[in-house]
Amino acid sequence: MARVRITVVILAAGLWFSQPAPSQAQLASYVDASGKTVYINKDSPKRRSGSTISPPAGPSAGESTAGNANNVEASSSTEDRLDRIVREAAERHKVDSALVKAVITTESGWNPQAVSRKGAVGLMQLIPQTAQRFGVNNSFDPAQNVEGGTTYLRSLLDRYNGDLPKSLAAYNAGERAVDLSGGVPAYLETQMYVQKVTRAYFRPGSGRDPNLWSAPRRPVRQETEPNGRVVFTNQ
Repeated sequence: MARVRITVVILAAGLWFSQPAPSQAQLASYVDASGKTVYINKDSPKRRSGSTISPPAGPSAGESTAGNANNVEASSSTEDRLDRIVREAAERHKVDSALVKAVITTESGWNPQAVSRKGAVGLMQLIPQTAQRFGVNNSFDPAQNVEGGTTYLRSLLDRYNGDLPKSLAAYNAGERAVDLSGGVPAYLETQMYVQKVTRAYFRPGSGRDPNLWSAPRRPVRQETEPNGRVVFTNQ
């Protein structure tokens, strides 16, 4: 009799431990720019990191070839749509589409849902004031975001007479910072930003159109030498 009772207890215990445990959120941590450790739920949407497009993950075990093909097709369709949006906006505002793409790559890594710590949103990372200034109602909408960002970029190129470093610095830090400094401000973030966009724009294969942008020429000025001779120079 005692043996039977012990068997029942063991069976009951086995059934108890075989029950699935309640699912719990898996926590992960990272250290933000200020050095603070932040804990997040692994199931929550991934935060924005970096400024490059992550390569598509390979199919997991058991994933069907047809499903993977559908994912590739959907990804290709999205890329084609974004490329068309950029080209059309660039043509409307006479900005090199390769420059707009370089800005997008640096700003958001082509993530339409990207949000920065400072509240900049979307592909071209428009802050609320800039979005309102250029009539963007929904910065998460790629078409509106690119239209507003390209319009802003065009206005900066006009303001600084085609000076690309100044225009990019103003896109990152604002016109006032550029005007006060007379060029690229001495902000490490802005200086690195200008370098990244410029590198992406001038890299081989970027599709840059030299007819749409070229380095501005230095203005020619008149000088009088000590002997009274008048010379003109752009040095």
